[in-house]
Amino acid sequence: MLILAIDTSTRTGSVALLRDREILGEVYGQEPTPYSNRLFQDLELLQSRAPFHMQQIDVFAVAHGPGSFTGLRIGLTAVKAWAEVHGKPIAAVSGLEAIAAQSKVLEPAAAGKQGIIAPFLDARRGQVFGSLYRHIPGNPAGLELLREESILSPEEFLDLVRGNSRSAPPLLVSPTPDLLPAALVTQVLPEARMETVSGILAPVIGRLGFEQANRGLLVDALRLDANYIRRSDAEGAWKEA
Repeated sequence: MLILAIDTSTRTGSVALLRDREILGEVYGQEPTPYSNRLFQDLELLQSRAPFHMQQIDVFAVAHGPGSFTGLRIGLTAVKAWAEVHGKPIAAVSGLEAIAAQSKVLEPAAAGKQGIIAPFLDARRGQVFGSLYRHIPGNPAGLELLREESILSPEEFLDLVRGNSRSAPPLLVSPTPDLLPAALVTQVLPEARMETVSGILAPVIGRLGFEQANRGLLVDALRLDANYIRRSDAEGAWKEA
């Protein structure tokens, strides 16, 4: 199964080509401009490194949120168009799940030794996108969502984690762990562990998309929807006018 994976939800965006779970090529950026501005340029670069034609793609996997409103809109619009033109299905993958899925607690040697997994991302304005997962042994995807994705202050997020951590110490997972001040984490969750993972999400999104395909959880272009969590600035201003 040939999978094209796209992440335009953050400034550290990426594209990747996979055959099943094997990464054939990836391109990512660390520039200050939104990654959505570079999507098509990086797609051409990916095609030069791992030659393929769009009609060869079996599944398009894309981060459908949470993240930048403009970034998500551009990435999802592109994937909708490709899927519609080539008649291929789409795997809509959570960026937070892609963060949680990188945790070492999911490795066979560590599985079963950890409580909830709490991934978080920068939502700007002093807030984070966050959710809660737990590891499910024997589940190909490895994770079960416990709480819906939300936008929270660091204090609210840590309180949410604390309120759901009963059986074992929680694991906080993020590409940018400094979003949660160390002193605050120590105060609210002194037993918690912090794990730093990669912000290059496209390869992980591709692998999660492969698992979704195997479980029959794909959608078509018409059913692909974004998980913005919060309104865009323009929509918020219109609501308040």
